[in-house]
Amino acid sequence: MQIPPSTDQPFVKRARMRSEVVLRRPRLDDGIRIWQIARDSAVLDLNSSYAYLLWCRDFGDTSVVAEIDGVVVGFVTGYLRPSAPATLFVWQVAVDVAHRGRGIGVAMLDWLLDGLASRSVLLLETTITRNNTGSVAMFSALARLRGTAISSRPLFDAMHFPDHHLAEALYTVGPTTDPDRTNQ
Repeated sequence: MQIPPSTDQPFVKRARMRSEVVLRRPRLDDGIRIWQIARDSAVLDLNSSYAYLLWCRDFGDTSVVAEIDGVVVGFVTGYLRPSAPATLFVWQVAVDVAHRGRGIGVAMLDWLLDGLASRSVLLLETTITRNNTGSVAMFSALARLRGTAISSRPLFDAMHFPDHHLAEALYTVGPTTDPDRTNQ
């Protein structure tokens, strides 16, 4: 039985993982570990530790952490776009290197979308650089899992960034809700 993420109870998943993975909303105390995972990811733009604390405080309803044996091993940070409140924008997804390849990233995204279905979230957006094939694969797996489409288009050119940042394409997954899924 799946515990819906809209409750305060965490969701426990075994799937392809050896240990139980608990999916839940982030708490303020998770900010340090989220920052460490982002720092160690080698692919994410690292925000200040202060930003991750604020994310846990202000965007916990649209974010998720995964923990194993009481230790946070992954996170998704996201927010509802103010100009498009039916769209979840996923800012960052990361899983600790020791736990990658087990489906934790897709499980966190799926859990988050299930929890936001009651808020009429229909689309998920994220941006991905052309060399981040792992993220493309993860969001494509999410689209397959949810039985929906994924598309991409250019969004931010390298010239939009003040530093040496690669261009970012906008990926859209959706519609993210399936009436058959939400009635189970």
